[in-house]
Amino acid sequence: MKKTKIVCTIGPASEDKKVLTHLIASGMNVARLNFSHGDYEEHQGRIDTIKEIRQKLNQPIAILLDTKGPEIRTKKFKDGGVFLKEGSMFTLTVGDELGDENKCSTTYDHLAEELKKGDVVLIDDGLIKLTVREIKGKDVILRVDNGGPVKNHKSINIPGVNIKLPALTEKDTNDLLFGIKNDVDFVAASFIRSKEDVFAIREVLNNNGGEDIHIISKIENRQGVDNIDEIIEASDGIMVARGDLGVEIPAEEVPIVQKDIIKKCNYVGKPVITATQMLDSMINNPRATRAEVTDVFNAIFDGTDAIMLSGETAAGKYPIEAVQTMGIIAESAEGKLASDFRTRSKYINDQSMTSAVSLSTVQIADSLNAKAILTPTSSGYTARRISKYRPNCDIVAYTDKEYVQRRLSLVWGVEAYKIDVFSDVELLYKTIIKSAKDHFHVQNGDMVVITAGIPLGVKGTTNSIRIETVGEHVLKGAGLIRGRVRSGLRIYNKGLSDFKEGEILALTSFDSKAMDLIEKASGVVYSEKAFPNEVEMKLKGLDIPTLVGVESFEGYEDKEKVTLDASRGILYKIN
Repeated sequence: MKKTKIVCTIGPASEDKKVLTHLIASGMNVARLNFSHGDYEEHQGRIDTIKEIRQKLNQPIAILLDTKGPEIRTKKFKDGGVFLKEGSMFTLTVGDELGDENKCSTTYDHLAEELKKGDVVLIDDGLIKLTVREIKGKDVILRVDNGGPVKNHKSINIPGVNIKLPALTEKDTNDLLFGIKNDVDFVAASFIRSKEDVFAIREVLNNNGGEDIHIISKIENRQGVDNIDEIIEASDGIMVARGDLGVEIPAEEVPIVQKDIIKKCNYVGKPVITATQMLDSMINNPRATRAEVTDVFNAIFDGTDAIMLSGETAAGKYPIEAVQTMGIIAESAEGKLASDFRTRSKYINDQSMTSAVSLSTVQIADSLNAKAILTPTSSGYTARRISKYRPNCDIVAYTDKEYVQRRLSLVWGVEAYKIDVFSDVELLYKTIIKSAKDHFHVQNGDMVVITAGIPLGVKGTTNSIRIETVGEHVLKGAGLIRGRVRSGLRIYNKGLSDFKEGEILALTSFDSKAMDLIEKASGVVYSEKAFPNEVEMKLKGLDIPTLVGVESFEGYEDKEKVTLDASRGILYKIN
């Protein structure tokens, strides 16, 4: 199972039902809607399509609403744009006058109040560089250092200057209300600079019925980097938005900042998304560059929970291939996760019982080479705690709430399923083990570790760990001679005149005829705790898997296909 989650931006290239279905089949876990573009009619159509397909496929695809955020942009030009010549002078001003080669208006009326001589201004994601030469009233007069074309509504960045933009614009508030109405699962909040920005968004959500929506704070400027610890604490997750971030801070700092943010999120167990230009060349080409593959691989190696595609799936020529490429890289990287990452992730930084039990669960699962960790969860918290410690096996979460199931779509290594509410612990355990067999790659004989909170359904009460061998009528004993074999089980007290070489011999008593059969058997199971000394020596000489101390063979039929795993001390039926 791919453990790293994939976020895909849905746009003109991917809004078709057929394409969306292929994206989900290729590994998409979260559908991102970029509210910097499009209108409510477009986004409503995409949301309706996503919901229709995820219900049809029975897949918990989450929906992420990405806000436009408090940004500064150029307004309109007379001819749709101009070409700024290097060395020329250019003025940024206020108002709605159409721009020309000498000046243009901006969307922020207080720009002149917050800039000073010598400040650098970048337009169109840093492609155009200007330096402030003079402030005259509400006009900012600049010299063009690097020229080029500038069109309507291009971004304006001012590195190193703390611009006092509001945390929420009117558009953002309306977009949040639209998201609440449509039951989105995540809000990716753009240009977050401090915890207060997160609180402002949280207030809008909480006051309008969006309490269950998780906030993913996008780090896109120097203030966000400087205040990262408080932002992580206030948020449900973080997105490293490398596009604007690479304009606001020196590009060579971005890899270090990315690694640092991922590490901090791993430390507290909150999901982190690495985003922007991960497979940018696949907008136009069917294959990624080697540099892009390395970029994605390293982000996963660093510990990111999710990787994101933007233009690749929103407007690119090869959206399906881009997701497939992401999946291939992810599975390759996950198979080689650095041992130092696993080591540094496995410590407790809080004193909660859930964290202690989650860490113990992962340690037990790793030491026993368990096939999966199964965890019933009412809020998703336990599953996120377990994910924090990055077990070698898969994490399968069970919840009675669909929105919790979808929110876990962003958490590393977690596969979530919806089940009914249970008040009986034993019935719950039987149900989730059966579900793991039916829907997951868990088979009879596999070992699973179950962690849950008792009483059931109470948030924050994770307090139990249980180790189970999957299968009905699993017989347990002591391995006298280790080894593992699969064959038909022959029960000696039912007559064995047709015993064939290579079958497994089950003994409730022992006599000379049984000794003859042992020499033909591929394995032996004995109800007593020990054989006579001479028989034990004979068995060791034959070196065949042998299990002793199995009290009863009830539930097994003669010639039934079984697996004898004497190394683990169990006998079980083959699926």
